[in-house]
Amino acid sequence: MLDLRRGAVALAAFTLPVGLLYPLLLFWIGQVAFGDRADGSLLRDAGGRVVGSSLIGQAFDAPQYFWGRPSAAGDGYDGGASGASNLGPTSRTLAGTVQERIDALLKANPGRAAADIPAELVTASGSGLDPDISPAAAEFQVDRVARARSLDPGRVRALVRDHTQGRALGFLGEPRVNVLELNLALDAAAGR
Repeated sequence: MLDLRRGAVALAAFTLPVGLLYPLLLFWIGQVAFGDRADGSLLRDAGGRVVGSSLIGQAFDAPQYFWGRPSAAGDGYDGGASGASNLGPTSRTLAGTVQERIDALLKANPGRAAADIPAELVTASGSGLDPDISPAAAEFQVDRVARARSLDPGRVRALVRDHTQGRALGFLGEPRVNVLELNLALDAAAGR
């Protein structure tokens, strides 16, 4: 009986600080110190409506928008099915899929050559949720987006430059452009 009482006292003594107070403290620190990031880095349109997260890619296929990296996650950008296709470099299925993507990009971006297409625009990543593309992938699409929006290509290039993030800490990773943030900036510039 004594062991049972000791066990109950220990359970009560540890449940409150470890099971309730500690998680509440971490939640509070997250909200105070990292508010937006702790809530999922949500992005809103001009009307204040949540349209996505800066951390998870979305499918864009309209000509007036920049397109992100293809996704192999579920039906596309499905956070619950994050993952790669697991198709290897000798896979005929992968080669066919990449060729279809190349053909679609060349059709949507007339005057461009297959050699100009950055690899990330035709291949999915390991997570399938990439929100970013390289500045080269954005540059590849500038003329199509400018034409579809009746904007000067120089203005669209300036938006790409403004939304290009450098290397983390100046040396980690590669420069990148968040596709959703860039597309929201395009909508704002067009008054949508």
